[in-house]
Amino acid sequence: MAMTYPHTEITDVPRSALPILQHILDTYGSECNKVISVWQGFGPEDTNFRPHPKSSSVLDIMKHELLSGRRFFGEFLGSPEPPASEVLPSESTPQAFADRMKALAEPRLRFLAVRDEPWWLERVKFFDVERERIWIFWRRVLHTAHHRTQLTVYLRLLGKAVPSVYGPTADVSWQGADPTQSVDAAGRK
Repeated sequence: MAMTYPHTEITDVPRSALPILQHILDTYGSECNKVISVWQGFGPEDTNFRPHPKSSSVLDIMKHELLSGRRFFGEFLGSPEPPASEVLPSESTPQAFADRMKALAEPRLRFLAVRDEPWWLERVKFFDVERERIWIFWRRVLHTAHHRTQLTVYLRLLGKAVPSVYGPTADVSWQGADPTQSVDAAGRK
């Protein structure tokens, strides 16, 4: 059995105008599906959970992910985005946030699919510096992965199942899963 996500919401990833950059679209679609899988692991009763008074709550992280995504894509990459006041869902439930993640990601995928090489390599304003758009995109993916990982820890602390996002977890495995947890496994070629 191959690795699958419990919630594969984005299934129609467009083809890139530049075949060498197809991995960008595939990765963004996959990363959004991973976030959605993690978010849907929470129930409405979990949204105020925070493991420490200085930590963000589940709801705070979900809000931040949607709002900062809008900023990265709109301000720094030039993607058409809804006004910031329309980014958050009307309900503060994990399912509503997951649905909103999908709704925001699909037009971004279509926007990115038609960009040419000069567009990706152009240096643009990024906060107080300039960076190539391709760098900004990958920075966004890393930012999203960081917050997704925070929430997988929260799931574990709440005693909830942690979905597979890169490989087997203590909760999810399959025939043929081969995690690298030993020197012998790391030495395979």
